[in-house]
Amino acid sequence: MNLASRALLLGALFAVEVAAQPAGGYRAVSGWAKLPAGRSWGAVTGVFPDPDGQHMWVLDRCGANSCLDSDLDPIFRFDLEGNVVSNFGAGLFAWPHGFFVDRAGQVWVADGPTGALAEAASVQKKGQQVFKLSSDGVVLMTLGLAGVVGGPAAEDSFNAPSDVLVAPDGVIYVLDGHGEGGNNRVVQFTPDGRFVRSWGTGGPGPAAGELSDPHAIAMDSQGRIFVGDRRNIRIQIFDRDGRFLEHWSHFGPPSSIYIDEHDVIYVTDTQTGALPSWYGQRRGDGWLRGIRVGNARTGEVTAFIPSEAEFVASDGAGNVYGAHVPGATLTKYERIQ
Repeated sequence: MNLASRALLLGALFAVEVAAQPAGGYRAVSGWAKLPAGRSWGAVTGVFPDPDGQHMWVLDRCGANSCLDSDLDPIFRFDLEGNVVSNFGAGLFAWPHGFFVDRAGQVWVADGPTGALAEAASVQKKGQQVFKLSSDGVVLMTLGLAGVVGGPAAEDSFNAPSDVLVAPDGVIYVLDGHGEGGNNRVVQFTPDGRFVRSWGTGGPGPAAGELSDPHAIAMDSQGRIFVGDRRNIRIQIFDRDGRFLEHWSHFGPPSSIYIDEHDVIYVTDTQTGALPSWYGQRRGDGWLRGIRVGNARTGEVTAFIPSEAEFVASDGAGNVYGAHVPGATLTKYERIQ
């Protein structure tokens, strides 16, 4: 059986199972995160565990759906009881979208405004960048040119970067292109920010590397790169140099992908049943919006959590954290032993 047939078979089998599958194994814990007095969530656009195993990082669009003209700090660090330990990042971003914490505890944020917001951000010389910050909020590196939109072959600029990944050896991968009109590519940099290569092109077809609204990027223990090709309703898997390996369609249209150290994969689907017209296709009966949990080595789906979360991560105990954009909240899904 070839790779495409295998993915289709897995998708068909899961479509039958998921309609009857309960949230079993997890229970929602609302109000886990205790925000400072007077602060409320805006669009929550990232969540990631700290490498110390004792904290969770959360990214919020400054109590609204934009950080332009805001003096609020969008980056939070919580302990596992939901208490704020630190909060920083005011004035840096326009529309933060994409979040990663590396093995040294350094925080990476993709700032990729689109449309009218991108134009407003450009006037303020913000957006179209990726930031590397220390764990106490000092800017250590930026990629891209502030407020400058770059084309699909640009080496020094982006168009709506949507996510960022840092490999264990420090190599940086930026997923560049969100929504309509953005680039559709992965851009690779050395640990010190020098351009190496890019791959991917816009398109809906089955050809490897054709992407449409790429929205998530993650790496497994083998060094394979998983790209959430959201509008094409598939995960594409590449090696570290951009060579296509296979694709999976049975996780739904992926908004976020998180892979833990044991190769447990968590994928959010916020689009099923409510896809905008420009997607051109919809999931059929038997598919639900939520978080699918599975095995990154085999592609097997092992659990399903009904959820409206767009971004996802887990802690060392296997508890799942869902960050909501519409709905503006953060939900902890506690693992039931």
